[in-house]
Amino acid sequence: MSVNLIFKIAAVGILVSVLSQVLKHSGREEHAFLTSLAGLILVLFWILPYIFDLFQTIKDLFML
Repeated sequence: MSVNLIFKIAAVGILVSVLSQVLKHSGREEHAFLTSLAGLILVLFWILPYIFDLFQTIKDLFML
């Protein structure tokens, strides 16, 4: 895993947090929730290949 991925995840977290707070204060709680959900899904798609590789490595380790 590269450091760039960690920085991208942190940037998305900061952006989603700020945007969510702005939307909550303007009375759009539903939009704030959807923004948080979209950020979570985006980050999950970024780390999904790494999770797959982890499970594949564990499976190979125990199938010796």
